[in-house]
Amino acid sequence: MLRKLALAAVGLGLGVAPAFAHLNPAEHGSLAAGFSHPLFGPDHILAMAGVGLWAALLGGRAIWLVPAAFAGTMLLGFMAALVGFGLPFIEPVIAASVVVLGLLVMLSLRVPTTAGMLLVGFFALFHGYAHGGEIGEAGAFAYAAGFAVATAMLHAVGAGLGLASGRLAGGWMVRAAGALTALGGLLIVAGG
Repeated sequence: MLRKLALAAVGLGLGVAPAFAHLNPAEHGSLAAGFSHPLFGPDHILAMAGVGLWAALLGGRAIWLVPAAFAGTMLLGFMAALVGFGLPFIEPVIAASVVVLGLLVMLSLRVPTTAGMLLVGFFALFHGYAHGGEIGEAGAFAYAAGFAVATAMLHAVGAGLGLASGRLAGGWMVRAAGALTALGGLLIVAGG
């Protein structure tokens, strides 16, 4: 089963990696351009699904508070980019977020909900800044709404998989997904 999971993750990663072109807001609208932005980058996909997985492992109120902290802080990072606030090390921190979130899931590290919110919020600031840096000609409000919805969906997918896998397989599948996420992050670091 682990072998099939690893092959599926590699296949998905290979299928997503070349898709770095984002939708043109003039052709598809700002909402669609914003919605597609997180879905075209494996770094964003892995980090956001990883937040959901980790939130599921933390359980209780963390299932919704940790992803909400990510989404809210991501919007602050987006606004910081729009107003020209300088934020260093955007891409390295985004890549590190994938590795760290994967390791947190792999190790099933349980922390207080507030600590989880602060950690994902730190990473979300950089993810949001990256979204703002690539807005192009899109309208800010619609673009932000689009990527916020896509982010929430990726969090929900991660949390749903985490909850389902934890019940069905005693949690080993969630830890394996965390290991694959961390590996994906290391591949992103090596490729960038």
